[in-house]
Amino acid sequence: MKFKKKLTVSYFRKKKENGEKIVALTAYDAPTAKLAEECGVELILVGDSLAMTALGYTNTLPLTLEQSLHHCSAVRRGANYSFIVGDMPFMTYQISIEQAMGNAAKYLKDAGVDAVKLEGGAKNAPAIERLVEAGIPVMGHIGLLPQSLLTSGGYKIAGKTEEDAVRLIDDAKTLENAGAFCVVLECMPAEVSKRVTEAVSIPTIGIGAGSDCDGQIQVTNDILGLFTDFVPKHSKRYANLGEEIKKAFLAYASEVGESKFPTDKHSF
Repeated sequence: MKFKKKLTVSYFRKKKENGEKIVALTAYDAPTAKLAEECGVELILVGDSLAMTALGYTNTLPLTLEQSLHHCSAVRRGANYSFIVGDMPFMTYQISIEQAMGNAAKYLKDAGVDAVKLEGGAKNAPAIERLVEAGIPVMGHIGLLPQSLLTSGGYKIAGKTEEDAVRLIDDAKTLENAGAFCVVLECMPAEVSKRVTEAVSIPTIGIGAGSDCDGQIQVTNDILGLFTDFVPKHSKRYANLGEEIKKAFLAYASEVGESKFPTDKHSF
């Protein structure tokens, strides 16, 4: 699928109004972003998950602003029409609204992305409101919050009680009122995400949140089998590229070791 023009926030509003699903994926480099765009991926998130999938950290917390901007720039160069969102790393927006403003501006001005993502509910509303007022589109994120891993005691399903479900609905409404153009719902019961989706007029993008969200996002490395430690419950492995890459590397190592490569065909 080829996009004929650059996608904007209004495109996603119309998708929700028309009852059409939004297709989103993560990407961390130009080649992956190019392929995603060519296959009709409308929203590409340069997630802070790159700390684990590309940089080898055990969680998202060590990711720096500079590392994130570097990968965002690469993704931007790979995809010209898809909507690119930069995921602001831990402690790059929590200190003050002024800090959030300054760092978010770098995503648009230096990395060329179309929006930024902030984790957290109502507590982020003042920063989101100010960013939107300044012309910076913001994607919200509620439910399981990887950047709150240490205070929450691990990765836990959100919204398991009625009290938590109501809080999530209130968070989504607050983010909408603050000006967020959409909100990620991560790892919550499908029934809860359905209630959240029905409670707001902005699109919801689910990951481990059931089929009633307005769109879905997955970590590219998970669905391609490039992250081999485990398969998250919310993910489906559409390919097993990790095994294919290992086969190729083993074949290459074997041929080099046995002086079978390079041949005259590969020499000048």
